[in-house]
Amino acid sequence: MARADNTYSRVVAGMKVLLPLIALGLLSTLFLISRTVDPSKSVPVAQVDVEKRAQDMGASNPSFAGVTDTGDEIRFDADIARPGRDVDGPITADAVTAQIRLVAGTIVDITARTAEFNQRAMQAQLRGDVRITTSTGYVIDTQRLDTDLDALNATTPGTVTATGPLGDLTAGQMVLRNANGDGAAELLFTEGVKLIYQPPDVGD
Repeated sequence: MARADNTYSRVVAGMKVLLPLIALGLLSTLFLISRTVDPSKSVPVAQVDVEKRAQDMGASNPSFAGVTDTGDEIRFDADIARPGRDVDGPITADAVTAQIRLVAGTIVDITARTAEFNQRAMQAQLRGDVRITTSTGYVIDTQRLDTDLDALNATTPGTVTATGPLGDLTAGQMVLRNANGDGAAELLFTEGVKLIYQPPDVGD
């Protein structure tokens, strides 16, 4: 019995020495295989362009609607709109559609790739593959259209091509405006108008 107690005591005493040595060896191994840290280097962080992220913020499917003094209804829709850099800066929008419902009954539909809205001046500038379609039969293509948001006044500063009841035409400028302030609208083509007249087909 005494021999068993002596054996047990020796085992316990040996474990008291062996286990701390094993633990120390494990800790040493961890330090040896760990990556060296350079204290002079900063902690890595994600590279985020805060200004660009702010510019990318916007509203999905925004819309703007209003009525002119003469009663014409104007509505703009877009896929997305983004605020400008400044508080009073212009708002930009992508995939823009617009519709103008004139008091006389004519409907003007407009599409463009992008638009810039100046709320202070109440003006919009549509750019890129601008197409203007009227319920009177005109289809007009241009690259830019400047229009007021509170009045019937739309102008193309560049060349337009159009098809209509009279035929195909090109012009240096198109103007859609209130003719005499009485609500009557007029569509004008100016600056070097070239018309290819197509007489109506009256049949045999």
